[in-house]
Amino acid sequence: MKLLRTFLFASIITTPALAAPEGYFDLKAGITLETGDTWIDENGKKFRLYGVQSCLRGTLYTVESGIKQDCGDASLAMFAAYIQDTKPICAPIAQGQNITYVFCYAMVGKNRLDLANVMITSGFAFAALNQDGLPVHPQYAVAEQQARNDKAGLWQFKDVQHPSILLSQMAKQKRGNQ
Repeated sequence: MKLLRTFLFASIITTPALAAPEGYFDLKAGITLETGDTWIDENGKKFRLYGVQSCLRGTLYTVESGIKQDCGDASLAMFAAYIQDTKPICAPIAQGQNITYVFCYAMVGKNRLDLANVMITSGFAFAALNQDGLPVHPQYAVAEQQARNDKAGLWQFKDVQHPSILLSQMAKQKRGNQ
């Protein structure tokens, strides 16, 4: 039932499937995934899903049997699976220093779904926060809250930590040490 609700919530933003529009590119084999939201293409160019924060590598959560798992690895594995299964197409929407932020559509049947929204509603990615602690893309914060309420994906584990909050804490500590 959770999976059905997640899919239905993620499918709110759907459009009929068409060929990749001009300005879009296929997200396909030949890339190197760095994290559950960032990759490098075959030409060495770095891309990141806009408005998404994956789990940080090295942060742990505890499964029901008591075994600790790496949250960053879980995000990365799900990102890889979504890429393989849905053949996303992406469009650059913002340029940062040495990184291009993109919006991607994932193919599910004949529908294109917002890949970031799918990852967040499935509970394997989070809404990225800006320097003021506000969501970069407010709709993703709504999707994240729904995933949290449904205990989807990583949210089913009591000790999962929101990566944006951890990054904020690390930035404050760094400023305090300067």
